[in-house]
Amino acid sequence: MAADGFEARLAPLWAAARAGDTAAYHAALALIARRLRGYYGARMRGMPDEVEDLVQDTLLAIHLKRGTHDPALPVSNWLHGIARYRLLDLYRKRGRRGHMNAMPDDDGFATDEPADAAHSVTAASAQRDLARLLSVLPDSQRQAIVLVKVEGLTSQEAATRMGITVTSLKVRVHRGLQRLMRGVGS
Repeated sequence: MAADGFEARLAPLWAAARAGDTAAYHAALALIARRLRGYYGARMRGMPDEVEDLVQDTLLAIHLKRGTHDPALPVSNWLHGIARYRLLDLYRKRGRRGHMNAMPDDDGFATDEPADAAHSVTAASAQRDLARLLSVLPDSQRQAIVLVKVEGLTSQEAATRMGITVTSLKVRVHRGLQRLMRGVGS
């Protein structure tokens, strides 16, 4: 278990959330968000503006993949796997390969369980779940979210590809994410 008791605080909230307790789910996400800010903040000292964006992207990924957590494994290991891959994706998109290799062993979510247990989320399963979730959106919102949040294009790149203004793109992404959160939360 993590020295600061993160798993001990998170596990009961996560279990209650899996059982349908919305308040526990929101409390778990708030606890996770605080942990993510520290985790990413320590690893992204040269990119402070990116930390909150990555925290929000990771929370969305956690929300979308929440059904893939194996209750027999520590929640913190599963979260760590998602957070680490989101960070590596960001570095890869930004061309910061040197940072990937220089990253210390990640212990921001550490427990006594082996780190490999956290990597049980398969890319195929995640892609299938994401496609199913995004299928409820209008094409314009779905395309905007895929370009910005999945493919990692900048707002300007995505707007250019879609032939719209950056402001229009941001509105589509925002409205699409809001619609997804309303749909999943109900």
